[in-house]
Amino acid sequence: MWAPYLKNDAGGIGLFRSEFLYLESEDFPTEEQQFQVYKQVAENMAGKKVIIRTLDIGADKQVDYFGLDKEENPALGYRAIRICLTRPEIFKTQLRALYRASAYGQIAIMFPMIISVKEVKQIKVIIEEVKEELREAQIPFREDVELGIMIETPAAVMMSRELAKEVDFFSVGTNDLTQYTLAIDRQNQKLDAFYDPHHPAVLAMIRMAAENAHAEGKWIGICGELGADLELTEEFLSMGLDELSVSPAMVLPLRKKIRETK
Repeated sequence: MWAPYLKNDAGGIGLFRSEFLYLESEDFPTEEQQFQVYKQVAENMAGKKVIIRTLDIGADKQVDYFGLDKEENPALGYRAIRICLTRPEIFKTQLRALYRASAYGQIAIMFPMIISVKEVKQIKVIIEEVKEELREAQIPFREDVELGIMIETPAAVMMSRELAKEVDFFSVGTNDLTQYTLAIDRQNQKLDAFYDPHHPAVLAMIRMAAENAHAEGKWIGICGELGADLELTEEFLSMGLDELSVSPAMVLPLRKKIRETK
């Protein structure tokens, strides 16, 4: 599973989608089950950074045992961090597993669908509770795990200067950011002619987030499909983006494009 990243000399894993642990399970994965998966990827990446996104269930990713109600517009509904903050028992189980695994490699944790500083502060309170539980149980973990958020809502872009003061990094989720910025459902094929990830408004959003991240001394990357779009590589470099997360097969072509651009 990890061989393609190492074979292509990737700098790490920019987006580990933890929701697949839930999608492939018949019931909520236990702390131990999650810990073993996170530990394995941390060890196999041999000291390279692994950014693990917390649970991003909802919208186009439904899991029956969560008992989520059917929604008219799930992309704008009860999903991702909104589930985690209102069902903290699920969230804490995952965070305990992640922090335990942090003792075995360079894990960073990233939170999806953020729209406010308030949410980040709520997350930090829960993290401190988890850390205290681990300390009391004398379970080893790293105190300095990097914490980041996904920039995938216009609200997060507009609040990015304040959000940058609360976290260690940003990762732009260009798929959802494009959808929300253009008010276009990316699952609706009738709108394909209108869906334009190169839209100036989308690029302006990314640039604004990058400027605000750097203003607070934080790094920013892209983990959506646009990261592998070689037509935009030069523009992303001009924005000062620090990281582009792409599929293993695109690592070498992207690296070649960056060298040619420089």
